[in-house]
Amino acid sequence: MSDINNRAERLQIMLTEEELRVLDDWRFSRRMPSRAAAVRELLTRGLAAEGFLRSEPGARSKDFGVTGAAQSNGADGDA
Repeated sequence: MSDINNRAERLQIMLTEEELRVLDDWRFSRRMPSRAAAVRELLTRGLAAEGFLRSEPGARSKDFGVTGAAQSNGADGDA
């Protein structure tokens, strides 16, 4: 936990209601202390599973989503 004193950068992200619900469900099922801790854990797991994440040049933030809704522009009506 000594890394907490070295956190000099803030990252703000916007999530859909569905993405936030999925994040909170995952967090609560694992008794994570905060959303930030859950996001850090998911980032760690994702990077470990895939290796170093590289995006295509010109990729936009909206091209990346937690639940896949961004890929369908959220028009599929699933909730």
